[in-house]
Amino acid sequence: MDAAVLAAKGASLIVRRLGLGGGTALPGLLALRLDPALVPRLAADLRAGSVLVTGTNGKTTTARLLAGMARAAGLRVVANAAGSNLVRGIAAALCQAARADGRIGDGERSLGVFEVDEATLPEAAALLSPRAVVFLNLFRDQLDRYGEVDHVAEVWRRAAASLGTGTALVLNADDPAVASLAGAARRPTLFYGLAPGSHCLPTLEHAADARWCPACAGELTYGCVHYAHLGIWRCPECGLSRPAPHLEGSLEEGRLHLRLPDGGRRFLPLPLEGTYAAYDVMAAVATALALGLPWSAIEEGVVRFGGAFGRQERLVVQGRHVHVVLAKNPAGLNQVLRILSQRPAPLRLALFLNDGLADGRDVSWIWDVDFELLSGRVEWAVASGTRAEDLALRLHYARLGCELAVEPRPVAALRLAIGRTAPGETLHVLPTYTALLRVREVLARWAGRPPFWEEAEP
Repeated sequence: MDAAVLAAKGASLIVRRLGLGGGTALPGLLALRLDPALVPRLAADLRAGSVLVTGTNGKTTTARLLAGMARAAGLRVVANAAGSNLVRGIAAALCQAARADGRIGDGERSLGVFEVDEATLPEAAALLSPRAVVFLNLFRDQLDRYGEVDHVAEVWRRAAASLGTGTALVLNADDPAVASLAGAARRPTLFYGLAPGSHCLPTLEHAADARWCPACAGELTYGCVHYAHLGIWRCPECGLSRPAPHLEGSLEEGRLHLRLPDGGRRFLPLPLEGTYAAYDVMAAVATALALGLPWSAIEEGVVRFGGAFGRQERLVVQGRHVHVVLAKNPAGLNQVLRILSQRPAPLRLALFLNDGLADGRDVSWIWDVDFELLSGRVEWAVASGTRAEDLALRLHYARLGCELAVEPRPVAALRLAIGRTAPGETLHVLPTYTALLRVREVLARWAGRPPFWEEAEP
């Protein structure tokens, strides 16, 4: 019997039975206290290797897409699918998958797919010796925790340089900070990116975080901006430019057309809306190809994708359609607002702004969000969360031209918003991360849905 694994399994059961959460972090923390070497020891049974997915936005969606593709290929997947992305979350997932003797059965066909917090990547990579690491994007997020994006970029450069020679990198060619990691790593690299199209923006968004060359600090120029600072970029001073993607996608009528590394062409349906969803699909496809998964499994993984909690999740509450979208930083929230700006007016909104540790105490980022995109399109909005007043002030200056209510208490705000939404109408709920946990818990209960950690389990 393995004491650390048994302790983790017991802790998970107790936490869930007491209704204290999903048991996705505490059991791992307990197991690591009992056995600090637990992660590499258990991961040694993942004979198909492991994949780490990191980035500011899209980790949960990309990891779940990839896990679905791997399962469709006949692999057993061990994943921190509920989104606990520190080392303790990885440890908890491994313990959950292990038998009481500390072994993971069917090891030959077992693959680890772990989403990893940006700052946790170096530690996780050292513990797991991953088969591949996927870098999605780098945006401002939790400034008081991470500092500016340059700090995280340097952490990533050191991590990429320290990876073993057998680890492949999957990089977003359209993000200058991410694409530049190839030079630091000097190992097999697979780039993915989006081709220019009608979706391109004429200039960088106000929330763009990478205006300067990662090599010489010169100002970058863009031939096409997909969103934020992602696009067809080039530095006129040193000549550094967007690398040619091995996997390149184009958006056409809600479908993603792909040019594969071997020159072949395929198309996939987009399971979620928005340009950022196309990037998540491309990242998962590129990684699946790097792992040697067959196209049939890749396609099945996308078609059968059921979404991730709070990521464009749809519920029905008392006859009202509720659309829940995580909104935790300027780049991501601007994408959500662009999607909503294309919906038929009038819109009904419930927005939740918290300043918990997982959100970041500094909420000044809301002033970099283009709420003005919805001017004249909103019937009414409710501002809630621990920083509801700050959010209401920002919405006031956005001149949305709508009725605005301020209700800091999340459950009361949800009751107010549901009550103002007529049966058959749609309510759009936009919470920051810690607000999402509470908001989704309440909405799921009202909708008769299980907790998110149960839905995350295959």
